[in-house]
Amino acid sequence: QAQLLESGGGTVQAGGFLKLSCSYSGDRPDCMAWFRQAHQGEEREGIAHVSTTGDWRTGYADSVKGRFSISQDSYRNQIGLYMNRLQPEDTAVYFCAACFQRGGLNWGQGIQVTVSS
Repeated sequence: QAQLLESGGGTVQAGGFLKLSCSYSGDRPDCMAWFRQAHQGEEREGIAHVSTTGDWRTGYADSVKGRFSISQDSYRNQIGLYMNRLQPEDTAVYFCAACFQRGGLNWGQGIQVTVSS
């Protein structure tokens, strides 16, 4: 299993910028991803992912493509999420996740991002 810790959330005005970070330890994941959950009880939306097995391929949900960028630092065991042109609909709890080819996801505790209009 991997242990994950997010940081960098907060409140920003619409049009602004935030960066989230996630540090991981334990088992080395095959990929890392960011999810978000707008309201408790709703399904988490996968918004960005990056392969950590050498090809560093990335992918994005349509809702964030062109505005958000995922980064990875395998030396420091960290990933980042750069969020530009934030809008009120981006308000959510953001979760870092570690994924494994053997199956399963490990989750961080989540961090709040609030975008005011």
